[in-house]
Amino acid sequence: MNAFRLWTLACCVMGCLIFLTDTAVAEENTVIVRAGQVLDVVGGQVLRDQRITIHGERIASIGPWADEGISPDIDWSGKTVLPGLIDSHTHLLGDIQSEDVLAPIKATRDDDLRLGRRHALATLRAGFTTVIDVGSYRAFSDVALRDEIRSGLTIGPRMLVAGAYVTVPGGGGEVVGLGSQVAIPDEFRAGVAQGPDAVRAVVANLLAGDVDFIKMIATGAVLTMGTEPGSPEFYEDEIRAAVEEAAKTGKYVTAHAHGAEGVKMAIRAGVRSIQHASIIDDEGLAMAKAHGTWLVMDVYNGDYIKEVGERDGWPADILRKNSDTTDTQRAAFSKAVKLGVNLAFGTDAGVYPHGDNARQFAYMVRLGMTPMQAIQSATIQAARAMSIDDELGSIQPGKVADLIAVEGDVLTDISKLEAQPDVIIGGRLLADAPVRSHR
Repeated sequence: MNAFRLWTLACCVMGCLIFLTDTAVAEENTVIVRAGQVLDVVGGQVLRDQRITIHGERIASIGPWADEGISPDIDWSGKTVLPGLIDSHTHLLGDIQSEDVLAPIKATRDDDLRLGRRHALATLRAGFTTVIDVGSYRAFSDVALRDEIRSGLTIGPRMLVAGAYVTVPGGGGEVVGLGSQVAIPDEFRAGVAQGPDAVRAVVANLLAGDVDFIKMIATGAVLTMGTEPGSPEFYEDEIRAAVEEAAKTGKYVTAHAHGAEGVKMAIRAGVRSIQHASIIDDEGLAMAKAHGTWLVMDVYNGDYIKEVGERDGWPADILRKNSDTTDTQRAAFSKAVKLGVNLAFGTDAGVYPHGDNARQFAYMVRLGMTPMQAIQSATIQAARAMSIDDELGSIQPGKVADLIAVEGDVLTDISKLEAQPDVIIGGRLLADAPVRSHR
């Protein structure tokens, strides 16, 4: 049973506490939505004046609106309706990036979860009904937030989570720069491993902790002091060991990889997707296309890091690495679009404030995607990348009823997605309301 069928079961058993407007629930839990235009992201077309019928959590039917004397329960006749958006690279737990290298260990687990709940709600209100949360420093805190959302204790998007970064000692997934006098708690080192056998052991431990996939730091990181984005940190046999161990339970590996050689090693080792791919070369792009590997390229993020990092005095080493990778990543993204490489929308939310995820769409269009392609990357393509497209990613009968509605024509002006949309998640209309206490 996959994560999203478990989500459905949990909501049925526990009673999902996402709050609704009074008009959102019709007789026998049927909701009729009138949509001015619907983006068919599978067919790449616009359907006008549509009736979407929702039974419980799922879409029952979609077709032209017929004047049968029936009033819609939700009237979006003046809006563009899309599937709920998917961000394939987020970090909901803890505070957003800052210049303070001590920040991760200064916070408690409760602090991380408190902020995570806030970030989850901001992300959902921005129209992102599913996120792939690709790692937190404190092991399994993301699992706890995911499970809170599933049970209805917290309002937020569906989450797929990694549990912890699998990283070499002192690598891109470690808390570093603290000095030898600062002890790093064990919960921050749950994924630290070196050598194929050690990698298999930490991956097995993460899988036992009920993670949805494995996140491996295959190269150095822009935001980790003392590591270089272009430098591999795991050998190919170590990445392959992680892939093989994950496959035993039907799970997969996504690799953080900036550098060209690290990207190619990860592809050869069999990872499902590459995060960042900032310095990928032409050979790597060709390999990604040939293997069907998904690239998740956060092409907005570099501008935020430059602006806020310079303003707030982030370490010069981080700003230098950001400068070294931003333009190369954007050039590679444009090449990937032209080559037809699999691309899924992912932003690295958590480096920048949560809820601003949709700012990346305009960058993707500027770098060569059509508006429809950019939206597909955050809907059906992202769902395919995660093998959840039987449940999510498009507005089709039988799928989970995750929908958003925005003013205006997003295919003419993609930036309209940056405005807070109306949101239906699991057949229910999101409304501003408090959730019950976590005490």
